[in-house]
Amino acid sequence: MPCSITRPLVIFGDRWTLLILKYSFSGIRRFNAFQSTLGISRSRLQDRLDRLIEHGILVKQKAAGGAHEEYRLTPKGHDIYPILLAIRDWGDIYMAPEGPPVEYRHRDCTGEAHVKLECDVCGTELTAREVMPLPGPGLAVSEAAAGARSSVR
Repeated sequence: MPCSITRPLVIFGDRWTLLILKYSFSGIRRFNAFQSTLGISRSRLQDRLDRLIEHGILVKQKAAGGAHEEYRLTPKGHDIYPILLAIRDWGDIYMAPEGPPVEYRHRDCTGEAHVKLECDVCGTELTAREVMPLPGPGLAVSEAAAGARSSVR
């Protein structure tokens, strides 16, 4: 499906994958540490880690100075951080009546980290009411590919 929201859901579509990413950002890198922290079955964990590796979000490598292997975020994986913070912001507003269980602070000034949706031209902060989805260049390519497949049948 030619949609940049739907396509990532193939990778992130379950809670285990997002939790693995959450703990990756907190410094967990070893299989057994993920398994004990999450309480996830070994086979399900391996499946999710393999999927994240397949999509270039994690890389499996030998630990520095150690014999064990660890899972490290790639630059593509680091780019997922704002997604997790956006989910956290929503959760803090709607699912934390006593207040945020964890605060994410800027190391340098101790300000709180939040995700903001803004226009890349004028810098105006946006809501869904101010955003209008329009066809992009990838849609034309996807439609052309779909047309070529249907003409082969």
